Amino acid sequence: MTFKNYLEKPVTKQYPEEKRAVPNRTRGRHVLHRYEDGLERCVGCLLCQGTCPAGAIYIEAEENEKDSPVSKGERHARIFDVDLLRCIYCGHCEMACPTNAITLENNTALAGFTRESLLLHKEDLLEPEGTATLGTTEYWDPKPPESVKHKVPAQTGQFDGSSTSAAAVGRGDLKLHSKPINPEVQEEAQDE
Repeated sequence: MTFKNYLEKPVTKQYPEEKRAVPNRTRGRHVLHRYEDGLERCVGCLLCQGTCPAGAIYIEAEENEKDSPVSKGERHARIFDVDLLRCIYCGHCEMACPTNAITLENNTALAGFTRESLLLHKEDLLEPEGTATLGTTEYWDPKPPESVKHKVPAQTGQFDGSSTSAAAVGRGDLKLHSKPINPEVQEEAQDE
């Protein structure tokens, strides 16, 4: 075993000089996005703050001024802070955002010398004006190819093991006391 590995090329990378390619779906630094016209995508709905399991996001929202709006909504985030020391990079914030305002980009070089440097404020998170992007949303919400037909189990009125285990109900051939929603689906299921 040792002799075989001795002849192979080592997999070690000399990190600062050689950087390993990061997969597209890697979750790294948070970015707040803008629309093409420069307005912020964040509408101050607080959904990302509410869904964060680590409590790493703090937002204070305020009403938009009619003469100089900051975002397209009625409100905008006056304060938007992300504590990178508390964040677990789960991606719940970007999945909860209705406007795709926040994404976790694949910048994973997040080291800092002080705790304060790892508390990102709105100015640190916002992408520069004139560089409106959607971030890595296309990696998180891929569209399935048209050739793929999703198989949905037909409601046959009989236990098929898809929703619970046979051990949980006692027997695998347990008859359910329900009628199928669509009789045509019942006929197609029996034909197969």
